[in-house]
Amino acid sequence: MSEALEIAHGDFGRVALLDMDRGLVRHAHHHCHVLLKVEGDDTQFLVGERVVRLTDEQAVLVNAWETHAYLHDPARDKAMILALYIEPAWLGSFRNNWAASGAPGFFEQPVGLITAQIRRLAQDLAAEMVYTPESHYIRETLLPGLMIALIERFTAWREARASLRAASRSRDWRVQRAIARIQAEPGTETGIDTLAREVGLSRAHFYRLFEQTTGASPNVFKNAIRVERAVRTIVGTDQGLTDLSLDLGFSTPAHFSRFFRDHVGVPPSVFRNIVRRGALPLA
Repeated sequence: MSEALEIAHGDFGRVALLDMDRGLVRHAHHHCHVLLKVEGDDTQFLVGERVVRLTDEQAVLVNAWETHAYLHDPARDKAMILALYIEPAWLGSFRNNWAASGAPGFFEQPVGLITAQIRRLAQDLAAEMVYTPESHYIRETLLPGLMIALIERFTAWREARASLRAASRSRDWRVQRAIARIQAEPGTETGIDTLAREVGLSRAHFYRLFEQTTGASPNVFKNAIRVERAVRTIVGTDQGLTDLSLDLGFSTPAHFSRFFRDHVGVPPSVFRNIVRRGALPLA
């Protein structure tokens, strides 16, 4: 059974130490997403349409809104994975052009060989999370050091900037109107057909334009918004999970729990318990 060993949450996004033996559904995030193996068996991910290996020697690199899934091989033992979900705005506080980590193409490839420094920093971060999860050393030293090493290794960061073409596409008013509707009402049953009609497009044209603009399909995008809304609520409030499941449009708490586990790796109740037992301050 997959389990979350520790989760750190803050202005940087979140970092999860996961012991995985169960796959995750295809999904996406607005984060700059990096996966590093800590121990256990090698494993693999689907990034876009490409299957890539996560091993002691190489990391998996996922751009913002790039669809991906964890593919567990039942013939293998668990893989302990350090999963980084990093806010582009936080990276931009180190170097302005690193805010481009929220745009497509920040990582040129979905996999890359890591250095001894990256491996050491990943191991140190995982150990700190286990032994002293409330430590400021995680946010102030280890995580920035690891992300700087990863970006300098895998991104032409001196030239990194958001594409003007991508920025222009992202301004399409029809897609922006649909995004605003999804973000405002993530728990409604509004389907693709309804969203398409509201902006005057056929279903096929709307689907294609939405994916070209955001990098994710409307359904994947909506699920990502629901996951992040759930995470913020679970971490930052005392709202009950039954009420939260209803707010997000699930008919029963069990359906919400299954949805959350399939996207995050653990049920929402477990996520809340881990975050709160040794949470980092949010600022």
